[in-house]
This record gives sequence, structure tokens and C-alpha cells, in this order.
Amino acid sequence: MSRSTHEPQCAESVLMIRPACFGANPMTAASNRFQTGQPADSGREIQARAGAEFDALADALSGAGIEICICDDSPDPHKPDAVFPNNWVSFHADGTVVLYPMLAENRRHERRQDVLESLARQGGFRVARTVDLTGHEREGQFLEGTGSLVLDRANRFGFACLSPRTHLDPLGDFAQQLDYEIVTFEACDAEGFAIYHTNVLMCVGERFAVLCSASIRDEARRMAVNRILEDSGHELIDIGFEQLAAFAGNMLELRSRTGGAHVVLSACALDSLTHDQRSRLEKHAQLLAVPISTIEQYGGGSVRCMLAEIHLPRRS
Repeated sequence: MSRSTHEPQCAESVLMIRPACFGANPMTAASNRFQTGQPADSGREIQARAGAEFDALADALSGAGIEICICDDSPDPHKPDAVFPNNWVSFHADGTVVLYPMLAENRRHERRQDVLESLARQGGFRVARTVDLTGHEREGQFLEGTGSLVLDRANRFGFACLSPRTHLDPLGDFAQQLDYEIVTFEACDAEGFAIYHTNVLMCVGERFAVLCSASIRDEARRMAVNRILEDSGHELIDIGFEQLAAFAGNMLELRSRTGGAHVVLSACALDSLTHDQRSRLEKHAQLLAVPISTIEQYGGGSVRCMLAEIHLPRRS
């Protein structure tokens, strides 16, 4: 895609994967400090609670006029993180589908061709090409979709926090094949531990950006990120470390079929925001919050992670 090709920042359709075997993933716990539930707790009760939270989010999105394409997770092989499809796939306005290299071996089973075929067959979306970056796994290089990459689609910037799940080689591959300028940095939580995914510390909407700027410890890199966001016309809304831990950075702006804008986030994230932060966000979009505490606790991800935006064109 060339930079002259228009791609809106906000999608009107999202892919969601209904979990079949949700629970804490021991293969991801070492790099994800947001994942506080223990694998020993996993079982039918955890799965049932996660399923109810999934349905509540899907109902809220549908009620807001946002199109949802739901596919069921397959129970075999066991995929405890299947509810987070944005880590294995992204969809783009020129018909490109990107498949991503993932750190945990049991997460690689989430990449399912039948899901992509269902979008084309039942959703009427057109896929023009597939960019497969998964070969980087053989070199121990990873890039976990729009968890690792926060995209400013309209201005062709990709923001990436380097971590055990986000490496330079696949970032360069993505940038070359999709014509993005990549902005990299390192970020840590309040205790100095590396943050595993970029989309827990920042969100880029159409006219706003949420960022835990204090997590970017290098002042020059922090100023560069702020400058790029502001120069591209985004109102910068800064959040603190406690709000970061409450998933306040893990939100996503979407459009309804009637054109209304919605910022989707968890109830935990909304509760952490100040009155001023809420007011500033509400200038741009309606806030749509859903409680998903089980998914946040055991999966270490929040609402944004559950949604893979579909920017693909429709078949005529």
C-alpha cells in the first residue's frame, strides 16, 4: 500500500474469537506481568466467566451498531489465549492480511485459515494478498500483531515498544511490505519491568492518543513519540502507571454503521480515568465500557486485545 492510499483510522467491523478453553497461559506468564491469575485456577468456572464476559462485550458492540464477525475457538489443540486474535492477524484497506510471529508455541495454533476463509465467505470481505511474517519464528524473532504494533493507519506510523515479543527484524519486514514508518522505544512499568505489548501503554484514535508517557524512560524517545502524535493532529491524553495497570491504555476507537464514534474499553479501565480524562475522550467519541475482569486477570489483556479490526474491502 502506498502512503497516498487512504485508510481510515477506525474500523466499522471487528473479528472476535469466542473462547473454548480460556485460562492462564504458563507459556506467556514470564513476559506478561498483567497476567495475575494462576494456571492452577483454570477450569470450567474460569471458562464460563470468560465466556459470559465475551458475550457481554459482543452484545455491547452490536448494540452500538458495530459489526462483529464471531468465530468459535476450536477446543483442540488447547489455546488458552484464543480470545485475543489481534496478536496473530491484522486486516488492511487494500485487501492485505498480515500473519504474525508469536513467542509462545501454544499461541501459534491460534492462526487459523478457516477463520480467514469464513470472513471472506460469510462476511463478504475481499482478501487481495497475505503477508506472512511467521517465518521469523525460526530465528526467535517475534511481532505480535497490533499488540506489538499500535498503528496510526491514516498517517502510516507504527509505534512499537521493544520487548521479548517485539523485535526489529519483523518490524522492518512489516514496514517494508506495508509502507509504514516505525517508531520504536523501550518502556517499563512502575517497577522497572519491560512492558510486553505496546497496546497496553498507548492507543491511537482518529483525533486523540492515550499514552503512558512516563513508561518511556528515554526522554528523547518519549519526546519524539509525543511530537509525532501531536504533529499528526492528535490530542494527547497522558495516563499514569496505576491507570496503565488498570488497562487504561488498552482501548480502541471504532465506528458504528451510522458513523458514530465509540471508544471501547473495560470497566476497570474506565474506573481508573479521572473526570478530566473522561471529558477529553468524550469530546471525540462515546465511551463504551464492559466489565471483563476474568479475562484481564487470567489473560493479561483487555478489550482492545479481544478485537481485530477489519479494514478489508467488501466484494462487489
